[in-house]
Amino acid sequence: MSQSFVFRTIELDGQVLRTAVRPGKDHMPPLLVFNGIGANLELVFPFVQALDPEMEVIVFDAPGVGGSSTPSTPFRFPGLAKLAARMLDYLDYAQVNVIGVSWGGALAQQFAHDYPERCKKLILAATAAGMVMVPGRPHVLWKMASPRRYLQPSHVVKIAPDIYGGAFRRDPNLARSHAAKVRSSGKVGYYWQLFAGFGWTSFHWLHKIRQPTLILAGDDDPIIPLVNMRMLAWRIPNSQLHVIDDGHLFLVTRADSVAPIIMGFLAEEKHPAVIRPPASAVIKH
Repeated sequence: MSQSFVFRTIELDGQVLRTAVRPGKDHMPPLLVFNGIGANLELVFPFVQALDPEMEVIVFDAPGVGGSSTPSTPFRFPGLAKLAARMLDYLDYAQVNVIGVSWGGALAQQFAHDYPERCKKLILAATAAGMVMVPGRPHVLWKMASPRRYLQPSHVVKIAPDIYGGAFRRDPNLARSHAAKVRSSGKVGYYWQLFAGFGWTSFHWLHKIRQPTLILAGDDDPIIPLVNMRMLAWRIPNSQLHVIDDGHLFLVTRADSVAPIIMGFLAEEKHPAVIRPPASAVIKH
């Protein structure tokens, strides 16, 4: 799978970013992926593989994750959105569609808000509006607060059913496969990502997001309860909600089912209404 990607390591103002691009066709806008907290780009490869092969896809390791460098001081979400825009400039992309997963969904909201001309359509998967949200169960959030699952593969296998829910409850091989793709760069980068969202919320400006937005939620998500995705759909004007019968990582576990929903959404074009006079008003000669 990785052979179909073009990997590049770029430097922007002292920050090294590891990027990967799956080349596509010019007639389809590229898709930029904002990954979850602590997640290196390889973890979304199964999802990318399920998408239309003609669509160009851009993935990258966030600062402090995978092959990207760990900054000396943490970024906040506006700074990360600015860095993503700079990365697109460097890679020569003017406009993209954006998908954000979990922590990356918060970053996707920030990017769509701060750079509306760069974001054509927005997809939010298993995410929330930050501090204004209904939290998951305390024991799940406590496990999420630690980077241990990215440092010890055996720990992922142990806790995956509890924190990811859905298919991970039924198939232990999923956790082992997930753990095998993890590439951690240490604890500091994980804590920096946690700090990016500390005190952050999009709730007060979600109504300003004008891009067509697809919201995807798992009905068995221990980290982001479904009510949070309903809240996003309520606050974002031009949005639609799809509920998936799975847990937090449905983009990977249900990739073959979710990919057609995403491709259909990206292919939609809004057409102006055609107003015709009623038949009784038509003048016959």
